Amino acid sequence: MLRYLIRRLGQALLVVAGVVVLTFAIMRLLPGDPAVAYAGPKATAAELAEVRARFGLDAPLPVQLWEYVRDLLSGDLGTSLHTRQPVLDDLMLAFPASLELVGAALLVAIVLGIPLGIVAARYKMRFLDFSVRIGGMLAVSVPVFWLALTAQTVFASNLGWFPVAGEYDASLDTTSPLTVYTNITIVDSLITGNWPMFTDTLHHLVLPALVVAAYPMGVIAQLTRAALIEESGLDHARMARALGFGESAVLTRFSLRPVLNPVLALVALVFAYAIVNGFLVEAVFNWPGLGRYAADSIRALDTPAIAGVTLLVALLYVLANLVVDLVQGVVDPRARVR
Repeated sequence: MLRYLIRRLGQALLVVAGVVVLTFAIMRLLPGDPAVAYAGPKATAAELAEVRARFGLDAPLPVQLWEYVRDLLSGDLGTSLHTRQPVLDDLMLAFPASLELVGAALLVAIVLGIPLGIVAARYKMRFLDFSVRIGGMLAVSVPVFWLALTAQTVFASNLGWFPVAGEYDASLDTTSPLTVYTNITIVDSLITGNWPMFTDTLHHLVLPALVVAAYPMGVIAQLTRAALIEESGLDHARMARALGFGESAVLTRFSLRPVLNPVLALVALVFAYAIVNGFLVEAVFNWPGLGRYAADSIRALDTPAIAGVTLLVALLYVLANLVVDLVQGVVDPRARVR
């Protein structure tokens, strides 16, 4: 297990190094002049030269790359050109809201997707199986922005079951102010016992979380079904049937645990995908997360902020894969030999 851990950590570090270089390249390849974006279109040549010198934009590319890596190691992601604040501070404010949305969506996707996959495998080629497969295909195929707009129109605007937009009602900042510990509103309201804020945030969270959960839930259900059907045809499952165990027991007690490995790996893959999907959902529901921050940064040609968002999403993807690899190594020792 220790060798497996060291090998996975080494691979993760190589990927992170590649991501850092790619992020630096994105900063330099994006159109526009960061110095003009920071100083303004009416800045003089002397003012632009001062900005370039301050941010090291006039240095050779190898020197800029070295300074970029050095700053990253010290936790400095640069200064945003449109907020004039450190990018890391901006991300620390925006990311918790995105994590709240994507975390709730993945929880829904796992809690619903795996049981749906089990049901589909148990009733293979029957009505329930066809229903799960068609529903999963639709969840995977429908564009997330169209699903978000449709859900907002039907369930928020027409039926009035959920709020149209926002993370919570702004009036609660006055009537039930929140004590912030994690910047994740639903967590902070829960641990501080701020029940008006908690219930209102949960009410606002349901609809966008279900929209973000649609794709991963469909993929998880289909993968669970396919893997369970394959696993239940192996020798150990046939032996369980010969010993008198019913089909449900064969699926859940003898076939499900090996199936969890590919499902866990899939969760890591869809995690970063869900964050990117969440950008579109955040724009539709006016959710104050990374999506809105990234959109504002792109409009302002804010290369440090764009690079910061890119780097954060990539690192989250690497971290999620590393965690899943370690969990797989604990759950199934066979994974350690890969």
